[in-house]
Amino acid sequence: MENILTRIAASNGMITVNGNLAGGSGDNLKNAVIGIINGVVAVLGLVAVIVIIIGGINYMTSAGDAGKVKKAKDTILYGVIGLVICVLAFAIVNFVIANIIK
Repeated sequence: MENILTRIAASNGMITVNGNLAGGSGDNLKNAVIGIINGVVAVLGLVAVIVIIIGGINYMTSAGDAGKVKKAKDTILYGVIGLVICVLAFAIVNFVIANIIK
């Protein structure tokens, strides 16, 4: 986080990607937007994986209680759905941005 803030401050408010200013040309703007969106999708994907892991731990520690097993299975299902949505969002956003900004 500090690295991002340092880059923004050093470039007088312009977003930088790999040391290049994002405001100069379409390529740099495209890279900045894709980088930001990919970062957000990566964080959401990590959250989905953590939810799946928590669901698995709950499933293993349910001790056969039907209510806890159902809750754990639902948690795993929601985590998988979230992960699929993150992967699809990643693909769609990269496709759209690559075709819009040329």
